[in-house]
Amino acid sequence: MNTCVIPARGGSKRIPRKNIRQFHGRPMIGWSIAVALNSGLFDRIVVSTDDDEICEIARAQGAEVPFIRPKHLANDHATTMPVIAHAIDALALSEKDPVCCLYATAPFVHANDLAQGLQLLKSGARFAMSVSRFDYPIQRALRRGPDGAVCMMDPTQMLVRSQDLEPAWHDAGQFYWGSASAWTTEKIIFGAGAHGVVIPSNRVVDIDTLEDWTRAEALFQVLNK
Repeated sequence: MNTCVIPARGGSKRIPRKNIRQFHGRPMIGWSIAVALNSGLFDRIVVSTDDDEICEIARAQGAEVPFIRPKHLANDHATTMPVIAHAIDALALSEKDPVCCLYATAPFVHANDLAQGLQLLKSGARFAMSVSRFDYPIQRALRRGPDGAVCMMDPTQMLVRSQDLEPAWHDAGQFYWGSASAWTTEKIIFGAGAHGVVIPSNRVVDIDTLEDWTRAEALFQVLNK
């Protein structure tokens, strides 16, 4: 049984009520629920939340909310792994069941991205996650001092041609696939056996601040013209 778990706590600090704030005509979480529903990949789409309003909105958008997340997993220090592990236990999933953690603030994720992740998992990956390439070589990163002076973090890379530098990738922050056993036994997602589904950088926005939100709204409008 394929299960999608969407974590959505109520206590977002930097953007209050971020998970259910209106984003281009629907609550933000509604976009993640919609892509999960339309993908046809999941037997169950479950929202893990501690918040009554999020419960109501998630159900209205087509997801299940079969349990309430405990408070100790809904504070500022709660991380993804134990939240998904709790959901797996609450749903009594089998060890081999594929579980996708899909973030509530992922309006740019496509059903095909999720399908690629599931295929990687079926092909032997321990985890499959969304990744995107850094647009600028990280080997040429600069350090900026209190007085504004800048210098290279690694001066040995100064004369290396850009095309000779190894590409670097980062977590795109959209979704993670893993078996129920992987979610409940591993400590980190980025360990051995993790594989990446490449998301183009023009579909990646980490929405943590109001500035991020504004940029995401503008990008969404451009991409959906």
